[in-house]
Amino acid sequence: MAGRPRKQAAKPAKTLEQRLWDTADALRGNQEPSEYKHVVLGLVFLKYISDRFTERRSAIESELAAEGIPEARRAEFVEDRDEYTGHNVFWVPVDARWDTIQARAKLSSIGQDIDTAMDLIEKENPVIRGVLPRNYGREGLDKGRLGQLVDLIGSIGFTETDDHGSDDVLGRVYEYFLGQFAGKETGKDAGAFYTPRSVVRTLVEMLEPFHGRVYDPCCGSGGMFVESAKFVAAHNGKRTDVAVYGQEFTDATWKLAKMNLALRGIEADLGERSADSFGSDLHPDLRADFVLANPPFNVSNWWDAKLADDPRWTFGVPPQGNANFAWVQHFVYHLSPRGTAGFVLANGSLSSKSSGEGEIRRKLVEADLVDCIVAMPDRLFLNTGIPVALWFVSKDRHGNGHRKRAGEVLFIDARKLGRMETRRLRVLDDADIAKVADTYHSWRNHDGSYEDLPGFCKAALRDEIASHEFVLTPGRYVGAKEAKADDEPIEEKIERLEKVLFAEFDRGRELEIEVRERIGGLRP
Repeated sequence: MAGRPRKQAAKPAKTLEQRLWDTADALRGNQEPSEYKHVVLGLVFLKYISDRFTERRSAIESELAAEGIPEARRAEFVEDRDEYTGHNVFWVPVDARWDTIQARAKLSSIGQDIDTAMDLIEKENPVIRGVLPRNYGREGLDKGRLGQLVDLIGSIGFTETDDHGSDDVLGRVYEYFLGQFAGKETGKDAGAFYTPRSVVRTLVEMLEPFHGRVYDPCCGSGGMFVESAKFVAAHNGKRTDVAVYGQEFTDATWKLAKMNLALRGIEADLGERSADSFGSDLHPDLRADFVLANPPFNVSNWWDAKLADDPRWTFGVPPQGNANFAWVQHFVYHLSPRGTAGFVLANGSLSSKSSGEGEIRRKLVEADLVDCIVAMPDRLFLNTGIPVALWFVSKDRHGNGHRKRAGEVLFIDARKLGRMETRRLRVLDDADIAKVADTYHSWRNHDGSYEDLPGFCKAALRDEIASHEFVLTPGRYVGAKEAKADDEPIEEKIERLEKVLFAEFDRGRELEIEVRERIGGLRP
């Protein structure tokens, strides 16, 4: 009925992680996101391992009671650290347990108490020694707000099933917080520790790292490894089916990765320290079955004179002003004879011919290493508008249980996929990821189901790629989407469109009259 106000759609209820973030961010005060990140995630780590410890303690007590062990004798078993470490649970000393911290949340000494707890946990668990954040007692961190943050995180039961039926409460909260911090940081390195989940999932679903050695030489906070572990678990595999190797340049981010993986129970060799993968390769002899990576885009200050004769530059010395093809050749160098790499690069890598990049790209294609190129949609990343593509390079291009499509490259144009989750950020849903991954697998496995789809995918032979001077932009190959057949006679179409147009004119006049009446009704 005219004049009735439209009922606004109810806003969807906020998720647990959204509610927690809103509160935690409100408690940030004068802290920069880059610093506050470690305050919050350190407490999340502390709460989670304490929850796991308490859960295991309760299980031990139940087991002892069931065995008829007298209560007076149970204490020695309950405090036996082997009963915890043998079940992949961190040993948490009394003064580091969450109930102790929680009880002191309102005291002015809470910062020093948390620092002490971090020291005790590291001392008892060498695998995370030197990793946990400190300096909670620093003068600039408001202790009242810190106590409120302790109370907030204390409200999360990380080992419980939440109201959505998820038993990965920790994973969702930790990942959500990482993404939110990446969105708040500013500067050239902002978000470098975090790759959007839909991008990681696309890489993992295409590579399918069921078993073998997985390597990421610019691993950020470890998201590639976490998603790989989820993939293995989803396909009824064991985490031990995958051996994880990584490296990270920034020390604070290396520590984040160590914490992230420790929380998930993922054993990983990230080296004994943070280090530059070009100047100080911590895994020089590693030959990985899978490389998964999102290297920093277009890095200009990576070169060192000692790299001039590096054995990794098989296809040409990369330009000193851009590390993109240094990364590509680093990935190829570390692949096993049957290995495949999937990684993210800025779109410029597909077509640049400056400083020898075009020659390196040509040699990679002629060596039959380039498997697939996927042009990704815009606005997938929180801190950059640079268009990106996914590269897949493989040393297993001639069968051996996989495809036999030597001399071909699959091009996929996925730029129209995804949906805007916010005004700034696009995400790929399960159906989008499946469309890209299924296309790749049907082509790679040569099972007869693959077909070129104009506007979306094309398998191009090397001669065609050479005719484009080895430019690898998918839009050059997939062509335009086929237009739907239009069988409507022109006279009928004109008549139909004329009716629609005139109806809109009539509706416009009705609205004008209604607006005039409403305005007139406002006059005294």
